Amino acid sequence: MRERRSPYHPTVMASVCFYFQVHQPFRLRRYSVFDSDPFYFDNDANAEIMRKVADKCYRPATMKILDLVRRHEGRFRVSYAISGTCLEQFELWAPDVLDMFKELADTGACEFIGETSHHSPCFIFSKEEFDHQVDLHRAKIKELFGQVPTVFRNTELMYHDDLAWHIGNRGEYRAILCEGVDRILKGRSPNYVYAPPQFAGHPQDLAARPVHLLLKNYSLSDDIAFRFSNRGWAEWPLTAEKFAKWVNDINGDGYTCNLFMDYETLGEHQWADTGIFEFLDALPAMIYDVNPGQNDFLTPSQVLDCHQPVGEYAVPNWISWADTERDLSAWLGNPLQDNAVEELYSLRDAVYAKHEAGDPWILEDWRKLSTSDHLYYMCTKYWADGDVHKYFSPYDSPYDAYINFMNVLDNMKHRVDA
Repeated sequence: MRERRSPYHPTVMASVCFYFQVHQPFRLRRYSVFDSDPFYFDNDANAEIMRKVADKCYRPATMKILDLVRRHEGRFRVSYAISGTCLEQFELWAPDVLDMFKELADTGACEFIGETSHHSPCFIFSKEEFDHQVDLHRAKIKELFGQVPTVFRNTELMYHDDLAWHIGNRGEYRAILCEGVDRILKGRSPNYVYAPPQFAGHPQDLAARPVHLLLKNYSLSDDIAFRFSNRGWAEWPLTAEKFAKWVNDINGDGYTCNLFMDYETLGEHQWADTGIFEFLDALPAMIYDVNPGQNDFLTPSQVLDCHQPVGEYAVPNWISWADTERDLSAWLGNPLQDNAVEELYSLRDAVYAKHEAGDPWILEDWRKLSTSDHLYYMCTKYWADGDVHKYFSPYDSPYDAYINFMNVLDNMKHRVDA
């Protein structure tokens, strides 16, 4: 049995909790004011990108993780949040990758995390739509992998106290994954389980609150996700042995090292020739050996089985895992984004009604438009994180992204009115 102690007498173990975000949006085709057809998505480009990323990341990374699980007899464990839009693209253009994830599910060493089906920030604008998307995703994960998610992550780790209370009231989830933000932690370690603040109708006991929180250790996560191939970084090259020692240093100030990152880190953002797959291959053995018998790998649910919250993590203002600000400014806040999202959600009730009246595609089209990437492409932040935004955008500028999106939305308005 794992040893449990208070935060003042820390556990002598450090568990690595790997969580990967796996997501691809349905990108829009170039849609002008002269277009009148309801075919909005550039599926030639979407298929090409899926096949490219599958070759560079999804196939080699998933094969490697399957090998690590088997080689270490199930002691190496991982978790994934795969968006519904990505699952649909796997089914269309990379079904063999989906089969690999099913193999991982069968090992018992892989946990699938719940989220919104369309990788949408819809909780902010419509809790009804949010619940629909969460239910759609839960059903899809059960259908494909035979698991019913008990841990939740909101789109891009967007998090607020209201989200915890809403998820708690739904009743299906034990915990939410979110960012460990320095200004909120105020010197505390992200390497513990936390709880949201008290709300009406629930007891004061921390352990009895409806959901717990697992916080990303952004420093160690970003060492892999962003700094691994940076030859100007003082710690380059990052070896598995060095990283395992950093994880082991958590002992005495925490018990879980939550490494949360995009799956595309493996092979796409950090190319194979950087040594990222060799690093991953060597990491489990190094984690076990650096402090024999003490350190291990756990899924989020297993972390919850072993540890109770040590305190509150109160988030009265929205946070995310994006950019240096760790807020929502990558998706919301400039006039382009705010106008686009306002117009999108102003159509929601009419789209529901039109769908019920017999338009079989309009609701799915609208939901694909709600995917957060479309707002991300409109971001006008070009300071510390500008290059990252440009890397992910298929447009020449945020203004091109906005105009294209609004042209599509204008056509949808005509469909609703027709």
